[in-house]
Amino acid sequence: MQDGLRAFAFALLLLATSSGVAAAPLFMNLQTQAPESLDDYRDAERWLVVMIWASDCEICQREIGSYQRFHDQQANARVVGLTLDGDARRADALEFVAEREVRFPNLIGEPEAVTGYYQIATGSRWIGTPSLLIYAPDGKLMAKQAGAVPTDLIAEFIAANTPD
Repeated sequence: MQDGLRAFAFALLLLATSSGVAAAPLFMNLQTQAPESLDDYRDAERWLVVMIWASDCEICQREIGSYQRFHDQQANARVVGLTLDGDARRADALEFVAEREVRFPNLIGEPEAVTGYYQIATGSRWIGTPSLLIYAPDGKLMAKQAGAVPTDLIAEFIAANTPD
Protein backbone atom coordinates (compact mmCIF):
# COMPACT_ATOMS: atom_id res chain seq x y z
CA MET A 1 0.00 0.00 0.00
CA GLN A 2 2.78 2.43 0.91
CA ASP A 3 4.50 2.09 -2.49
CA GLY A 4 1.18 2.56 -4.27
CA LEU A 5 0.34 5.68 -2.26
CA ARG A 6 3.83 7.06 -2.86
CA ALA A 7 3.62 6.46 -6.63
CA PHE A 8 0.13 8.01 -6.77
CA ALA A 9 1.31 11.10 -4.86
CA PHE A 10 4.37 11.46 -7.08
CA ALA A 11 2.23 11.27 -10.22
CA LEU A 12 -0.05 14.01 -8.86
CA LEU A 13 2.94 16.22 -8.09
CA LEU A 14 4.27 15.75 -11.61
CA LEU A 15 0.88 16.68 -13.02
CA ALA A 16 0.65 19.79 -10.84
CA THR A 17 4.23 20.81 -11.67
CA SER A 18 3.84 20.29 -15.40
CA SER A 19 0.63 22.29 -15.58
CA GLY A 20 2.01 25.15 -13.49
CA VAL A 21 -1.11 25.03 -11.32
CA ALA A 22 -0.88 24.38 -7.59
CA ALA A 23 -3.96 22.18 -7.50
CA ALA A 24 -4.35 20.47 -4.17
CA PRO A 25 -3.44 16.80 -4.67
CA LEU A 26 -5.41 14.00 -3.13
CA PHE A 27 -4.32 12.92 0.30
CA MET A 28 -6.12 10.43 2.53
CA ASN A 29 -8.50 11.26 5.34
CA LEU A 30 -6.63 10.15 8.44
CA GLN A 31 -9.65 8.52 10.07
CA THR A 32 -11.55 7.06 7.10
CA GLN A 33 -8.66 6.58 4.63
CA ALA A 34 -10.89 8.04 1.91
CA PRO A 35 -9.10 10.11 -0.75
CA GLU A 36 -9.58 13.83 -0.11
CA SER A 37 -8.12 17.13 -1.19
CA LEU A 38 -7.69 20.36 0.72
CA ASP A 39 -10.03 21.80 -1.92
CA ASP A 40 -12.77 19.65 -0.37
CA TYR A 41 -12.58 21.86 2.74
CA ARG A 42 -12.74 25.25 1.05
CA ASP A 43 -15.96 27.23 1.04
CA ALA A 44 -16.87 30.74 0.01
CA GLU A 45 -17.76 31.77 3.56
CA ARG A 46 -14.71 30.72 5.58
CA TRP A 47 -10.96 30.96 5.64
CA LEU A 48 -9.02 27.71 5.52
CA VAL A 49 -6.10 27.32 7.93
CA VAL A 50 -3.95 24.30 7.09
CA MET A 51 -1.63 23.10 9.84
CA ILE A 52 1.03 20.75 8.50
CA TRP A 53 2.28 18.54 11.30
CA ALA A 54 4.09 15.33 12.23
CA SER A 55 3.34 13.06 15.17
CA ASP A 56 6.94 13.23 16.41
CA CYS A 57 7.12 17.06 16.22
CA GLU A 58 7.32 18.45 19.76
CA ILE A 59 6.15 21.89 18.71
CA CYS A 60 3.17 20.34 16.91
CA GLN A 61 2.33 18.38 20.05
CA ARG A 62 2.40 21.57 22.08
CA GLU A 63 0.49 23.78 19.61
CA ILE A 64 -2.28 21.56 18.24
CA GLY A 65 -4.60 22.22 21.18
CA SER A 66 -4.66 25.94 20.43
CA TYR A 67 -5.57 25.16 16.81
CA GLN A 68 -8.46 22.99 18.03
CA ARG A 69 -9.75 25.89 20.16
CA PHE A 70 -9.32 28.26 17.21
CA HIS A 71 -11.28 25.86 14.98
CA ASP A 72 -14.06 25.63 17.58
CA GLN A 73 -14.29 29.38 18.20
CA GLN A 74 -13.85 31.00 14.77
CA ALA A 75 -17.07 31.16 12.79
CA ASN A 76 -15.31 32.50 9.70
CA ALA A 77 -12.42 30.00 9.63
CA ARG A 78 -11.80 26.29 9.77
CA VAL A 79 -8.66 24.31 10.49
CA VAL A 80 -7.60 21.24 8.58
CA GLY A 81 -4.57 19.27 9.65
CA LEU A 82 -2.22 17.69 7.14
CA THR A 83 0.26 15.21 8.53
CA LEU A 84 3.29 14.06 6.62
CA ASP A 85 3.54 10.88 8.70
CA GLY A 86 2.61 8.78 5.66
CA ASP A 87 1.15 5.32 5.53
CA ALA A 88 4.02 3.79 7.52
CA ARG A 89 3.28 6.04 10.52
CA ARG A 90 -0.50 6.27 10.24
CA ALA A 91 -0.93 4.57 13.64
CA ASP A 92 1.30 7.23 15.23
CA ALA A 93 -0.78 9.96 13.62
CA LEU A 94 -4.03 8.41 14.83
CA GLU A 95 -2.62 8.15 18.34
CA PHE A 96 -1.48 11.79 18.15
CA VAL A 97 -4.98 13.10 17.37
CA ALA A 98 -6.69 10.75 19.84
CA GLU A 99 -4.42 11.67 22.76
CA ARG A 100 -4.86 15.39 22.09
CA GLU A 101 -8.59 15.15 21.34
CA VAL A 102 -8.18 16.78 17.94
CA ARG A 103 -11.58 16.98 16.27
CA PHE A 104 -10.87 19.09 13.22
CA PRO A 105 -10.37 17.14 9.98
CA ASN A 106 -6.94 15.69 9.32
CA LEU A 107 -5.47 14.40 6.10
CA ILE A 108 -2.38 12.23 5.76
CA GLY A 109 0.14 12.03 2.95
CA GLU A 110 3.57 10.67 2.26
CA PRO A 111 6.31 13.13 3.26
CA GLU A 112 7.33 13.75 -0.37
CA ALA A 113 3.74 14.54 -1.38
CA VAL A 114 3.07 16.92 1.50
CA THR A 115 6.36 18.80 1.21
CA GLY A 116 6.02 18.88 -2.57
CA TYR A 117 2.54 20.35 -2.29
CA TYR A 118 3.82 23.00 0.12
CA GLN A 119 6.65 23.96 -2.25
CA ILE A 120 4.37 24.15 -5.29
CA ALA A 121 1.60 26.05 -3.47
CA THR A 122 3.94 28.57 -1.85
CA GLY A 123 6.88 28.82 -4.24
CA SER A 124 9.10 28.39 -1.16
CA ARG A 125 11.33 25.60 -0.02
CA TRP A 126 10.11 23.28 2.70
CA ILE A 127 11.56 24.01 6.15
CA GLY A 128 9.73 21.70 8.54
CA THR A 129 6.84 21.15 10.89
CA PRO A 130 4.73 22.76 11.98
CA SER A 131 4.01 24.79 8.88
CA LEU A 132 0.94 26.85 8.19
CA LEU A 133 -0.99 27.81 5.07
CA ILE A 134 -3.86 30.30 5.19
CA TYR A 135 -6.31 30.42 2.30
CA ALA A 136 -8.93 33.15 1.81
CA PRO A 137 -12.52 32.06 1.15
CA ASP A 138 -11.89 32.53 -2.58
CA GLY A 139 -9.11 29.90 -2.43
CA LYS A 140 -6.21 32.33 -2.73
CA LEU A 141 -3.18 31.50 -0.59
CA MET A 142 -2.78 34.55 1.64
CA ALA A 143 -0.07 33.49 4.10
CA LYS A 144 2.50 30.79 4.73
CA GLN A 145 4.72 30.28 7.73
CA ALA A 146 7.09 27.63 9.00
CA GLY A 147 7.12 27.26 12.76
CA ALA A 148 4.60 27.90 15.48
CA VAL A 149 2.13 30.71 14.84
CA PRO A 150 -0.04 31.87 17.75
CA THR A 151 -3.70 31.55 16.85
CA ASP A 152 -4.48 35.07 18.08
CA LEU A 153 -2.20 36.35 15.31
CA ILE A 154 -4.04 34.19 12.79
CA ALA A 155 -7.36 35.66 13.97
CA GLU A 156 -5.94 39.19 13.67
CA PHE A 157 -4.61 38.44 10.17
CA ILE A 158 -7.98 37.08 9.03
CA ALA A 159 -9.84 40.06 10.53
CA ALA A 160 -7.45 42.51 8.83
CA ASN A 161 -7.90 40.78 5.46
CA THR A 162 -11.65 40.19 5.53
CA PRO A 163 -13.69 42.83 3.72
CA ASP A 164 -16.41 44.49 5.78
